Amino acid sequence: MPGPDGGDWLLVAVAVLLLLIVVAIGVFYLKLHHLPEHMAHKGQKVQYEIVAVLCLIALFTHNHAFWIVGLLLALVPIPDFSTPLNRMAAALGRMAGLSGTRSQSADTTATDAAPHQTET
Repeated sequence: MPGPDGGDWLLVAVAVLLLLIVVAIGVFYLKLHHLPEHMAHKGQKVQYEIVAVLCLIALFTHNHAFWIVGLLLALVPIPDFSTPLNRMAAALGRMAGLSGTRSQSADTTATDAAPHQTET
């Protein structure tokens, strides 16, 4: 019931409470939506970027399949294929005698670290 001055404190309290509940639900939704990105942040950069794009697509399209794929991708680590391939390419370049496959500093440290053998 409104008071003699015409103000209804119960209406104001319910309006503030409703506003707080709507904001809390929105924050919870965005935190839940950010969960796959947060999980993939510890992994590789490429994996993080793919998961971030999938989460943004899911957020804007309201298609939950993108979010589920992003969550599964965040849980499964992507194997590192580039490092072994780069090492194989560098080794093939050294075998072929191509210059420029490795930097000069890497060549000097590799030859300095190798034991010197003497022929007998």
